Amino acid sequence: MNKRFMTAFSLLLAVSAAHSQAVVVGSKMFPESYILAEISAQLLEDRGFEVRRRLGMGGTKICYEALQTGAIDFYPEYTGTINEVILAQSGISSLADIRTALAERGLSLLSPMGFNNTYAIAIPAHLSRSAGVLRISDLRGHDDLRIAFPHEFLNRQDGWPGLKVLYGLTQDVDGIDHGLAYQAIEDGQLDVIAAYSTDGELTRYDLVLLEDDLEYFPKYFAAYLTHDRLPAEVLEVLESMSGRIDDARMQQLNRLAMEPGTSIPKVAADFLRDEGLVSTSDARSTIFPQLWRNTRRHLKLTATALSLAILVGVGIALLVHRRRTVANAFLYFASLLQTIPSIALLALLIPFMGIGQKPAILALFLYSLLPIARSTITALLTIPPTYRQVAAAMAMSRRQEFRYLLLPLAMPHVIAGIRTAAVISIGTATLAAFIGAGGLGDPIVTGLALNDSSLILQGAIPAAILAILTELFFSSMERALVVPHMRSNDPQL
Repeated sequence: MNKRFMTAFSLLLAVSAAHSQAVVVGSKMFPESYILAEISAQLLEDRGFEVRRRLGMGGTKICYEALQTGAIDFYPEYTGTINEVILAQSGISSLADIRTALAERGLSLLSPMGFNNTYAIAIPAHLSRSAGVLRISDLRGHDDLRIAFPHEFLNRQDGWPGLKVLYGLTQDVDGIDHGLAYQAIEDGQLDVIAAYSTDGELTRYDLVLLEDDLEYFPKYFAAYLTHDRLPAEVLEVLESMSGRIDDARMQQLNRLAMEPGTSIPKVAADFLRDEGLVSTSDARSTIFPQLWRNTRRHLKLTATALSLAILVGVGIALLVHRRRTVANAFLYFASLLQTIPSIALLALLIPFMGIGQKPAILALFLYSLLPIARSTITALLTIPPTYRQVAAAMAMSRRQEFRYLLLPLAMPHVIAGIRTAAVISIGTATLAAFIGAGGLGDPIVTGLALNDSSLILQGAIPAAILAILTELFFSSMERALVVPHMRSNDPQL
């Protein structure tokens, strides 16, 4: 009896532990990936699991790196992408072969959800008829067509590089965000774009898919890609999505997500209710709680990075300003960091720090370091030597010289550098959403993916307001810390 009781108690503890540990779901930054991730999140929450969402994290590389490092537990992926991009191995064609290759990396691919979302080339229906472009091979000789593809498609071997070789295409192709491409083609700025075959925008903008007459694109069956440490209870819930969505249903869900007045959480909740997977549709999502949460996260990222940059930048400036060679070397190093594009720096940090707030804070710290250090070093170097001689004549110690001479004279420049760094950080922090760090970049990234201007404004306007408030805050700080005749806005200057 006691043995049976202990066994049951142990099983109960194991289930409780599995449910108490949050499951982290990620997604790429296009509508379908958002929807599939949200469906899984709500399904798990209905079963009693705590779920954390890290959605819109960019392309395959970022999501895959996040999965390998354990920053996320699973995300929606496609068999064609796994085969061509993640594994990049020849001779892998069947689902069994893909699973075997993934198992060697500690990963698992769950059962496909039922639809094939392959890459496709889309063109307006009226242009297809008038130009006689019905197949991809018909693009040959049409160098007058304006073509743009998503950046990931431009660099994937199963994208533009292989496509142009197989079909003998010679057009110049530009890069564009997937969501913005549809608006560009609607505005008449583009003629041909790369699409996903289940995109809801295809019917919305009256586009047709060119026949892949040489059968270039592989099959892209959607399934959840997980690491092998995910509890069996979670896997069982996710497997319930097997075969639930066909091509037409997925395109319908994508189209619904673009309708005014709706949202991805509502689309996911309605789908789960219609499928009988949950009993009620509960997609409560108001703007203000989410706006407050994003703003707090944004402030945390920028404030933490800025505080560290102030301590390090001012501290190093005080140590090296007397040695011009060392000071110049430090500023040169800080300047080099500024040349690295922010989104590239965030991606480079993922293998070392995973995704989330840590790499975002480090990147913001590095970008804030230069304006703070440069302004402080410049201020200290431009203090007239006579003042230092007076301090020496008065037998001031180094601490007294800093407190009563250097700091007051340098303060206007120091505050100006901090103010510049703060404004830069507020803007740059919006890109942290690409690696799951949250903040005001979340609605911007989601809005770009859905081509939803209202969502973009939900992130852009608060970020602009924060920048204005930051300017006002540092203006007040300047009035409090700087003597009147040295203020940057003093009318006597």
